[in-house]
Amino acid sequence: MKFDLTMPPDSEDDKVNILIVDDLPEKLLVFRTVLEEMGQNLVFVRSGSEALKEVLKREFAVILLDVNMPDIDGLETAQLIRNYKRSAHTPIIFITAYADEMQTSRGYSLGAVDYILSPVVPEMLRSKVRVFVDLHKLQRHTHRQAEERVALVAAEAARRLAEETTQRSNFLAQASRALSGSLDVRVGMRRLLELLVPDVATQATVTVLDEVLHCEANEATGTRVFHDGGLAHLPQHGRAAVTQALASSTRAPLPPPHFGGAIPMVVGERVLGALLVVMDTEDRDWSTLEDVAGRAAMAFENARLYRTLEAEIDERRQAETKLQLSNQRKDEFLAMLSHELRNPLAPIRNAIEVIRRVVPPEPTLDWANDVMDRQIKHLTRLVEELLDVARISQGKIVLQMEPVDLQTVISQSMETVRPFIEGRRHTLTHKLPATPVWMRGDFARLLQIVSNLLNNAAKYTEEGGAIHLTLTVENGQAEITVTDNGIGIEEDLLPNVFELFEQGKRSLDRSQGGLGVGLTLVHRLVQLHSGQVLAFSRGAGQGSEFRVVLPCLVEVNAPAEPAQLVEPERQALGCRVLVVDDNVDAAESIAMFLKFSGNEVKTVGDGPQALACAPVYAPEVVVLDIGLPGMNGYEVAARLRQLPQTADALLIALTGYGQESDRSHSQAAGFNAHLVKPTDPGALADLIEAHHQSIQRKAPVNVPLDAANDMS
Repeated sequence: MKFDLTMPPDSEDDKVNILIVDDLPEKLLVFRTVLEEMGQNLVFVRSGSEALKEVLKREFAVILLDVNMPDIDGLETAQLIRNYKRSAHTPIIFITAYADEMQTSRGYSLGAVDYILSPVVPEMLRSKVRVFVDLHKLQRHTHRQAEERVALVAAEAARRLAEETTQRSNFLAQASRALSGSLDVRVGMRRLLELLVPDVATQATVTVLDEVLHCEANEATGTRVFHDGGLAHLPQHGRAAVTQALASSTRAPLPPPHFGGAIPMVVGERVLGALLVVMDTEDRDWSTLEDVAGRAAMAFENARLYRTLEAEIDERRQAETKLQLSNQRKDEFLAMLSHELRNPLAPIRNAIEVIRRVVPPEPTLDWANDVMDRQIKHLTRLVEELLDVARISQGKIVLQMEPVDLQTVISQSMETVRPFIEGRRHTLTHKLPATPVWMRGDFARLLQIVSNLLNNAAKYTEEGGAIHLTLTVENGQAEITVTDNGIGIEEDLLPNVFELFEQGKRSLDRSQGGLGVGLTLVHRLVQLHSGQVLAFSRGAGQGSEFRVVLPCLVEVNAPAEPAQLVEPERQALGCRVLVVDDNVDAAESIAMFLKFSGNEVKTVGDGPQALACAPVYAPEVVVLDIGLPGMNGYEVAARLRQLPQTADALLIALTGYGQESDRSHSQAAGFNAHLVKPTDPGALADLIEAHHQSIQRKAPVNVPLDAANDMS
């Protein structure tokens, strides 16, 4: 290493410091006069202690030190200066008026470089001081050059390291792109070998997932040659290295004179395969190759998982197809079943309304009508739940919240299950509070909760058993408890008693019946009411107890009792109504009710009869069943819209089909309203009255399909 010793011209930063220490001001003035022409930084102090302070602050090229000073003499000051690391080798020139041999010897022992007698000779003083100033400048200049050289070497090393790191990063990024570009194992193996041969290795072999691919560079043509011969294609030392790498999960080098080795491809603790590289020199970055092998292992593992996932997806797709077909058949069955159940319910409800209108008031008959009407509504709701089986299982029931008296719920629940309880000769007792217990809830769902618990108790209690129901209120919570002395609940069944389709042991005749969904519905409905239900039993034959805890309101105003007003006679609507239904009971019952409302009504049993009758009868309202034999209601509605006599008529679909697709189909066919059987006859009469009023105002009626259904 060479240094340029040529001294550059002095700048402000290149000036050095010279310390002059003397207790006499006149002597300090002499030193200033003699040395200031040198153009350096002169620092003057008048005592040894001040000199020590300056030495701690800065570095000096030379120190001129008077030997005889009052506080600390020059020799003591020099000794203290030498104790500091910064000034341990700073040249010291003693200034003295006399010097004996002993004093001179001590001064040189303390590191003095010279003695100058006072008064000083200016030229001699400047000459000696200049020597040390130039020497200090040279040392500082040399030190700076050395630091610059070291910095230059470090920068060059950092640049080379950055270049190598960049090259390595680019190579690994290229490897990642190549390996992640395909989820096919064979494609990934080929891309890995193309990445290595010939830039990194002259030959390379990859074995993964029982597949082997070999590649080597053709020096004559500069191309790559691929082989699919398996490990048998490799020489003995190559096969040995691959076998060792697969067995030990560590890199296995090739024996001399060959360069290279086999690197295992590991994911977690699983060895997927090995990468064998053969090179022309040993000077290779094995860490980079091991990193590439690790990334290749991840890529091949992803490909393996993708292959497995593809097979699972294919199996699941086939299963989903079967499930969709099964679900479609289930929906069709439920739609048809609900339609068949609604058809007999519609004339029953219509007949009840007719009885109420034609029979004089009589308490027993009124009670019977109320019971039938209540049970018809309950059965109708059960039919609706049958259509919503999927929705119920997914917990998508929407509650119709209102103030509810739990005592009324319990009374109607006992009335609902009383025939079943009496049929099994059980004794049902109850204990209720003296005052109403109000809460916000869905009356029908709460009724379903209590009825299911009572039905469950009666079902799993031997004939002649005892069932007890209590309602208590404490701390803002209502607790409904149903206990029985029946067969009890087995210990292993108790934790899962609320699971779907979970049932206790049954006799072969299945006398209790049911599907095992009652308690599941109780559990989910109670949760929807922000409550909880608990089951207790001491075991088989020890009976069971179910507790339902619901939040109740401390003070709720009971719904106002409707005023007992005598319903005025409905004025004649004057509408001509055509009822089309193949169910004779349904057609005649709805016709009788509409006649009582003052309408002129005609009934027919199928579509062709309706189309033949319409031009002559010219109905203003057509109540049309969808599920007609032969020509269905959609076709009949479309044909009626084409006739001038019924082009503006009010078309009402009165049908057992109530799914959303049925409503959309009705709207497309030209229906004004879609009512699901068994509908409220009063809602039907209101629609017809609204249409009659619109005719009188010469304005068309527009009844949304969903709004019409809400009226039912």
